[in-house]
Amino acid sequence: MSYPTLDDEEIARRGKEVYETQIRAQVEIAENIGKIISIDIESGDYEINDDLLTTCRRLQMRHNNPILWTERIGFNAVYAVGGTLTRTAL
Repeated sequence: MSYPTLDDEEIARRGKEVYETQIRAQVEIAENIGKIISIDIESGDYEINDDLLTTCRRLQMRHNNPILWTERIGFNAVYAVGGTLTRTAL
């Protein structure tokens, strides 16, 4: 099977688009705020967990060579190095 040749910017663009248009309204609820969501940008399938590695592994078990986009639900970044995470508005 050939691998798609998407650059980082295209993966980010598609991941954000899928999250905003198809997933965000369903998952951005109180019990999920701060959790990690990984999204297969081709299928729209996603996994939510407290652990980044767990979300990615679960999607990799369900899909052959998924292209993954990951976010922290309700925040502007997954991790903050030398800064702070900012809560986003719904």
